[in-house]
Amino acid sequence: MPTLGAVPLDFRDLAPAAHPLERLPEEWADVLAAWGQPRYRGAQVFRWIHQRGVFDAAEMSDLPKALRAQLVDEGLDGSLPLGVAKEHRASDRTRKLLVRMGDGADVETVLIPQLEKDPDVDEEDRDTDRGVGLRPSDTVTQCISSQVGCAMGCVFCASGVAGLTRHLSAAEIVGQVLLGRCRLEPSERLRNVVLMGMGEPLHNYESVARVLVLLTHPDGIGLSTRRVTVSTSGLVPQIDRLGRDFGGQVQLALSLHAVSDERRSAIMPINRKYPLSELVECLRRYPLPKRRRITLEYTLIRDVNDDPREADALAALMRGLPVKVNLIPMNPIAESELAAPTWKGVERFQAQLRARGLTATVRKQRGAEVDAACGQLALQGPDGERRARTRRLPVAKG
Repeated sequence: MPTLGAVPLDFRDLAPAAHPLERLPEEWADVLAAWGQPRYRGAQVFRWIHQRGVFDAAEMSDLPKALRAQLVDEGLDGSLPLGVAKEHRASDRTRKLLVRMGDGADVETVLIPQLEKDPDVDEEDRDTDRGVGLRPSDTVTQCISSQVGCAMGCVFCASGVAGLTRHLSAAEIVGQVLLGRCRLEPSERLRNVVLMGMGEPLHNYESVARVLVLLTHPDGIGLSTRRVTVSTSGLVPQIDRLGRDFGGQVQLALSLHAVSDERRSAIMPINRKYPLSELVECLRRYPLPKRRRITLEYTLIRDVNDDPREADALAALMRGLPVKVNLIPMNPIAESELAAPTWKGVERFQAQLRARGLTATVRKQRGAEVDAACGQLALQGPDGERRARTRRLPVAKG
């Protein structure tokens, strides 16, 4: 039985695996036992795929030759159900991959080196909020997608421009991590995975739940649950389910972006179904472990939600909840008339939150020259042209 932190999750509670990449060791053991093989070989196959990144069974040297041939016939022939159609590399070493699925659908995944202090910069010249005096480290965070497009329709997000095409399978989601890991430099290591790319992860709950087990399985990629984050726009029943299934061990990030129902509904239609009062109560009952906090993502949009009085209202709304705020200056997109805030506006909003006792950081803009905001590259496609199937997003009136 795989274990997530202190919370056991029986693999039989997950939706059945539909692809070899999705199988857990216990499921591989069942398959191999039916072939007359000892069950321990299931863990061997799983380790080859998820720990060592080997997808061709012919190279799995500790397996019998006849079994290797049978596994190749089963689909472990070195191919993946997805591949990289295009890679953009920014000057800060951020790499954005346009990933093409077997049916031609495109999504994005981004490899983002974490920042560390540059020892060549004097401390008095350093400004960590602006990213001045920092340099990319060898510790990498990967942002992965869970859907082709998105159904949530948030007016500031490029992923919602095309609407939802389909859910990604668990194999297509975890495959992004396996592909990304192959593109790391020899000195780099994958430390964090965030489901903050294209799509609403909790709208595709069954696939995402399996991926969380795959990513954190000790015989595979072996990430700590503290290093895996699920971001949601606020699907209350699915947040509750995530809390029950994983005991709060998986990091939760909430896309908030406004502190009144009128304004949040204008920029995030999901709020009409799950208003702020329901959402806040859902956060209060989320089984968060001690010394953990929920991240509130707040995209600052000029003249919509960047008034410092909104910061006061945010602090009041979240009173008593263990939260931290990640401020995100909006990335302008062609399909929206909304505008990014000024840097002074960002600083004022952050200062007001801190004055009210909240931890507030500003997300550094990484890979701006490679369209690293979620959805931007997939809207272009591998040829760099804007895709035809888009819709112009409305202006959110304040």
